[in-house]
Parts: sequence; structure tokens; C-alpha cells
Amino acid sequence: MALPSAARVLRAAVRRCDPPSRPRSAPAAAPRGSSPAAAGTGPRPGPPRPPRGAERSSPPPAVDFGDAREAFRSKSNAELLRGLVVLGLCAVEPLVQHNRELLQLCQRVLGQTLFERLMKMTFYGQFVAGEDQEAIKPLLRRNQAFGVGAVLDYSVEEDLGDGRSRTSAAEKEMGGAEQREKHYQARQGFGDHHGGVTGARTYFYADEAKCDQHMETFLHCIDASSGSSEDGFSAIKLTALARPQFLTGQLEPLLSRFSEEEELQMKRVLQRMDVLAKRAMEKGVRLMVDAEQSYFQPAISRLTVETQRRFNRSQPIIYNTYQCYLKEAYNNVTGDVELSRREGWHFGAKLVRGAYMEQERERAAQMGYEDPINPNYEKTNEMYHRCLDYVLEEIKHSRKASVMVASHNEDTVKFTLRRMMELGIHPSDKKVCFGQLLGMCDQITFPLGQAGFPVYKYVPYGPVNEVLPYLSRRAQENRGFMQRANRERDLLWKEVKRRLLTGNLFSH
Repeated sequence: MALPSAARVLRAAVRRCDPPSRPRSAPAAAPRGSSPAAAGTGPRPGPPRPPRGAERSSPPPAVDFGDAREAFRSKSNAELLRGLVVLGLCAVEPLVQHNRELLQLCQRVLGQTLFERLMKMTFYGQFVAGEDQEAIKPLLRRNQAFGVGAVLDYSVEEDLGDGRSRTSAAEKEMGGAEQREKHYQARQGFGDHHGGVTGARTYFYADEAKCDQHMETFLHCIDASSGSSEDGFSAIKLTALARPQFLTGQLEPLLSRFSEEEELQMKRVLQRMDVLAKRAMEKGVRLMVDAEQSYFQPAISRLTVETQRRFNRSQPIIYNTYQCYLKEAYNNVTGDVELSRREGWHFGAKLVRGAYMEQERERAAQMGYEDPINPNYEKTNEMYHRCLDYVLEEIKHSRKASVMVASHNEDTVKFTLRRMMELGIHPSDKKVCFGQLLGMCDQITFPLGQAGFPVYKYVPYGPVNEVLPYLSRRAQENRGFMQRANRERDLLWKEVKRRLLTGNLFSH
């Protein structure tokens, strides 16, 4: 059945996503003990609901993040030593700063075969699961045995440096900044510019065929997640499915000026989203829509919420991502929670700190609008905990919300565990899960999994040569992380020394 006009669908989504009685910037939550009529979905007043079965009869086990033996029990001796070397190198500033040039030099000197072998022994082996769906299965099965699931991400990307995407006819007609807010102006230099992005995949718009190719890649990833990981996730980016300028924050002016060709292109975006969501539902996989730059994010969130409205009726299939380094993060989270409560669908969220800080600040300075990023790391932490606490309260009272705490910050994870206990949210409810990147923070991931908490590794995969841009960004992200904390390396050393003293380091 043909989808309705793309413009009509998006206008309807815009109207439905806007709170009817107050501005988006100042959402006010319904009282936490209010009647069903007041809150929309009937929050449960009073104490947490009683246990539903024997699995909830006992409190959740304590989690020890300082036990090196338990944290690295799943790791071979070679993997321990590799982790020490790779994470140590990621903390060396000159190496990280020039990592791309060094990788290219190694490739020229060693040749392709030796270079790929070296990468699999070091950086690729640390941060990437394998080249294809079959190659990643042993790692996924091993992690699953230790209680750790997977968020699959086919991490092939185009490393285009200062690549530019095309500008639509509708935007040219609008005349740029004079017609639109500067923050959401579609400026060529930032259409899909990789500069200043760490730890995040970016896409370059070529044509509609390329978008269809990306959709097929995501479909294969959903299938792989279904066949490899219980209760798994698959990650997608909406800029891979659409012309980036279609996703600039203020959709309404563009919608009224679409050419016939652009109307068809936007219709294809909606169709691609529909195809992916249906496949995820059929396969029992949850679909995680990654966050992107702030000037894309309002439109991405609107499209994601529209998909959630359709597919999250009985359980959370579609998860939106909220970047807590943004000053407006709390307003975004509370507004969407209230909308889900009012309309009766399940709210699904992944909370992250953010991956576009340098690019966001550069763009704000060049275009003359307020920096959208919180002023420092401490303020971002405060925002993260504020957003998280709001969602945890919603889980306690309505049971129609779920959240992934995607964080490498041990204090944030401990804060979450403490609030779960205070609010009576049991890990067996599977309303709160945790996520860390493959190759990082095993001392957080595996103790959580062994204690029965839902926890996932964000698992990239793809051919060695084609994931080099991803590895370059991962080195950049690790630099900042490793300069803030040495805890993981200290625990790795502790476990290496324990195995050495007990005669286990060279036994296999």
C-alpha cells in the first residue's frame, strides 16, 4: 500500500510532537501520583509494584567493579596483553593526533596482507568484532555466555574528510540564513563534514541508490543481530537514509517548498524507516536510532518518534538517542516521555554524553549562534544524571518506559544501580540496560552481566580496510577517555600479574 504524501506525514508528525499547552522548552511533568486521566497512561502511585515471581524475591546482587579477576575472566592471556598495549597507545597524544597518517604509512611499508594481520593483532582486534556476520559469531556467543548482549553496527564508512553534500532546490529558493534560524541553516560545509567528530559514524549523501544500499546494509545487520544475540539491538543512522539537508532542524519551511522530485525522495526516507522497523519487529530485534549533530537532531527525533508511535504500542522496539552534552537534553527527554505517556506507547531511549562536541562548537562560532553544548564535563554529567533520573522515575510509575545507560563512567553506572534499588526496579524487569563499546570498560560490562543486569557491548564489524575511519575515530575518543582515567589499565595490569604469579599466564 502506498504511503501518503511525505509532506503530509511529516506535518502531522510535527503537530503531534508539539505539546499542546506549553512550550517545548519548559515541559512540566504530570504529578507523580496523579490519576490515570491526568497522566494519560495511569502512573502507579505509592510504593513499587509487588514482585511478579520468584526471580524478584531476592534483591539484585551487589556489583564489584574493582574485581579484576571477574572483570577479565572472559579474556585470554593474549587479549589481556593486547588490551594493555592498545589502550596505552591510545593515551599517547602524538600517536593519536597523527594516527591516520601512521596507519597509511604502515600500510605502504608492510603491504596489505601484513598490515591486515598487524591490525587484527592490535587496534582492529581490540575494537572490531570481525569482518562479516559469520566472523563475529564466536565473540558474540562467548560474551553471551557471560551475560553480555550486543548492539550490532556495520561500521563501514566513507572517509571523505571535507566532503560536501548536495543542497536541495527547496533550500536554494529559501535563500539561506535570512529565511531560517542560524542553528538549523543547511550550510554546505557542515552537511556531513567529518571534521571534529570522534567516536561516531558519519555518512556522505551521493544519491538515492546509495541510501537504498545503506538500508540493505542495516537490514543485514538486523538479520545478523537476530541470529547471533538474544534480545539484541541493531544501530542505524538516519543521515544514511536521506539527503542530510532534509534533516535540518526546521522541517516546516522545506516541506512547503519541495519539488516533485524532493517530495518523492522524502517519501523514500519514510519508506526506508518503515522497512527497517518492520524487519526489526519480525526478527525480535530492537532498533536503535543513533543521535547526530544538533542541527539534524530535531528532525531525526521527530521521524523517530513517529516510528515509535507506530511500532512501540506493546513493547519498545524503536529507541531514540539523547545526547546529554546538549543544553536542551532534559527538555527533549521530558517532552518525549510526556508525549508517550499521553498517547499510550512505550518510550525507549539510549542516553549518551555525545560525540560531536568539537564540530558543534566550531559551527556555532562560525555561524554566530549560541553554543548548544554544556560548558564543561561536570555540567554534562549533571545533565546526564538529571535525564536518567527522570526516566527511572517514569519506569517506576508507568512501566511503559525503557532506557539504555550508554556510559563508560563508573560513577554514572553506580548512580543508576543505586536509584534502581531505591525505586524498586529489578534487573529482571529488563527496563534498564547498560551499554559500553567493544574493547573498552570490560571492568564495568562483565561484572554487570555476571550479576544479572541487562548489559550490551556496542559491536562494530566490517572489513579491515573499510573500518579504518572508524578505528581512527575510536583512537580519538580513547585519547580523551584514557587521559581522564587509568582504572581500566590498572585492573588489566592487576589481572596480568595475578595470572603470572599463579602460573596461568603462559599455561595456554
